[in-house]
Amino acid sequence: MTLSPPKCARSSAHLRQITVEGFRRDDGLLELEACLRDTKPVDYPLASGVRRAGDPVHEMRVRITIDDAFNIVDAEASSDRVPYVGECDTIGPAYGRLVGLNLLRGFRRNVGEMFADVRGCSHVTELLMSLPTAAIQTYATFRRDNEETVEKPFQLDKCHALESSRETVRRYYPKWYRKPASDE
Repeated sequence: MTLSPPKCARSSAHLRQITVEGFRRDDGLLELEACLRDTKPVDYPLASGVRRAGDPVHEMRVRITIDDAFNIVDAEASSDRVPYVGECDTIGPAYGRLVGLNLLRGFRRNVGEMFADVRGCSHVTELLMSLPTAAIQTYATFRRDNEETVEKPFQLDKCHALESSRETVRRYYPKWYRKPASDE
C-alpha cells in the first residue's frame, strides 16, 4: 500500500537524502558508509552566506567498521558541507567514541546519550540511527534468511512481521514459530 495522493498542490521546499552503503572487506569485516545531504530548490540565505539552489546545505559522512557480532571496531565522521565552516566541521573526531558500541544492543540509546546537544552534530547523530538496520541488511547479503541453524535467526523478533508468533514465522521459519500467548 502506497501513500495516498497529496490533498492539495504543493511545491518542493527541502530535500534530505540519506544513503548507506555496505561493504565486505578483504579481511572479513564489514564497513558501512553513510551520507546525509540536505539541499534546497531555491537560493537559501544563511547567516554565513547564501547557499545556491541545489548546493548542499549539509553533507555529513560516517564510516564504521564492524565485526560479525556487530561490534564497532573503527569509526570516523566528516562534515564536508556545513553552514558554519570552521565550527560544524570540527566535531568529526568525537565520533571515534563509537568504537566498542554494538549496533544491535542499545546503539541508538547510547548514541543519543553520547552525542546529545552540543556534544555532537545533530545531523551526524541522526545519520547514525540508520546504521543498525543497514548493517543487518549488509550482513544478510551473505546468509540465506531462513537457513537451518542451531540458533534462532537473528532477524526473528526484531520487527512486527517477524515476531515468533506471527503467520510469517509459522510459514517461513516453522522451527522457530511459537503459538501466540492467547492461543495457549
